[in-house]
Amino acid sequence: MTTALVLGSALAHGVEPPKPDPMGVPPSKLYDYGSMGPPATPEVVQAAIAGLDMPPAPGPFQPTWKSIAAHYRTPDWFKQAQFGLFIHWGLYSVAAHRNEWYEKHMYSSAESAWHAEHFGPHERFGYKDLIPRFTARKFDPDAWAALFKAAGARFVMPAAQHHDNFALWDSRHTPFNAKAMGPRRDLIGELGVAVRKQGMKYGLGNHGVENFTFINPTAALETRLRSARADLFDPAWSDFYNVADRSPAAMARFLTNWTERNFELIDKYQPDILWFDNGANLRVLDPLKLRVAAYYYNRAADWGKQVSISSKYVAYAPSNDDSRQIGSIIDFEKVGRRSPPDIRPGPWMVDDNLGSTWGYTEGMSVAPMETILRRLVDTVAKGGTYLLNISPRGDGSIPDDQKQVLLALGAWLEAHGEAIYASTPWKQYGEGEDIRFTRKGEVLYAIVLNGAGPVRIAALASGRTGRIAHVELLGENRPVSFRQDAQALSLEAPQAGVPRAYRIRFH
Repeated sequence: MTTALVLGSALAHGVEPPKPDPMGVPPSKLYDYGSMGPPATPEVVQAAIAGLDMPPAPGPFQPTWKSIAAHYRTPDWFKQAQFGLFIHWGLYSVAAHRNEWYEKHMYSSAESAWHAEHFGPHERFGYKDLIPRFTARKFDPDAWAALFKAAGARFVMPAAQHHDNFALWDSRHTPFNAKAMGPRRDLIGELGVAVRKQGMKYGLGNHGVENFTFINPTAALETRLRSARADLFDPAWSDFYNVADRSPAAMARFLTNWTERNFELIDKYQPDILWFDNGANLRVLDPLKLRVAAYYYNRAADWGKQVSISSKYVAYAPSNDDSRQIGSIIDFEKVGRRSPPDIRPGPWMVDDNLGSTWGYTEGMSVAPMETILRRLVDTVAKGGTYLLNISPRGDGSIPDDQKQVLLALGAWLEAHGEAIYASTPWKQYGEGEDIRFTRKGEVLYAIVLNGAGPVRIAALASGRTGRIAHVELLGENRPVSFRQDAQALSLEAPQAGVPRAYRIRFH
């Protein structure tokens, strides 16, 4: 669906077009992302609601923007977390080619030949045939959770289902799930138990709403498969692919199922955060999103837990102004590409990938620890939470190069986490490329990302801030010699090349 069609559809249904994104993303680009969801109409959405087989959860939250705004509060635990781990793992990790959108690519002209060469013709081997190869035989949830704890993560959020809509949990709402086929394990349930055993919060990502229009085969391939009643057009798999029937009735059933899967994830796993990708942005889907939010928050009140939805752009911003979120923590994708360039008030998060692809691919590169640390610190200094994505292999093993970055990051946080966790922004987020600030109460932290040479901080000159009484180096907890004059605060240089954090107290 093109930007023009989506915009036209929005206007036809009385939906206000989005205002320019404060992060510099133009409305046309925003709607490119919004169009990844099913091009529903209000009539389709109402039919989807009518198909729901579960009553609303009782409680103070009603499925209206006014009610959600009146009762929602950002969880205290999220304000103190600052660092979490995202996980992209699924059938696409078995193909391990190009990226986690392999299902989309393998039916397009760009990758169909590669797929046929490596797996066989689509008539004989479609995306569904990756399921038996998704064994997860090396998946050890306790080992994963121990690694994540050592990395310094305060919460962990796997993608419970990606755009392919294959459920990684034991689901009664779809037969296409990891308990019924493939690994024959409740992967989401097992990991949740292990993560919580380590004292971390557990979230769930749901990318599934994009599945309805995700696959668009070439005309030639569609003709072949339709003629053979194979793969995409095999009636036994039609509800897995959502290609053979894209009628309004089929779309309504799909949206009913998407909503019920969310209810199921909420009830079975009590996630601390529930995350939606771009496909949930369309305004026409608001009645369904509101039902999910009201159900989730009422159930959490029963559990006695503080929880939140997280979403991108304007999914939970009915004004189409992304700074006016209702019942949601806004999420940006990729540090430096869409994340805030300065301090942004309110709760926000940025998801960023450790590797060159979100899902595991053969030959993928991995960013060095210093790069990831710089992104984490920069995000926290601007008031955000950093969500780092890792990419396990299809067999459930985590590649060593990813492990090493996580462990090195955790070692740094063990020594310097005081400057990160439960911190808030200072009056400015940093100075130059290599200095970032955070604070806790009256204590200021200066994080020096490049330790080479003398440290001079102009923002802390005597004429620009209060008189400094004491400076300590975190990790060693020892006093540091300093001089504060009208030009700058000069500090004893740390070990060259090692990012360090200083604790600064004022008179």
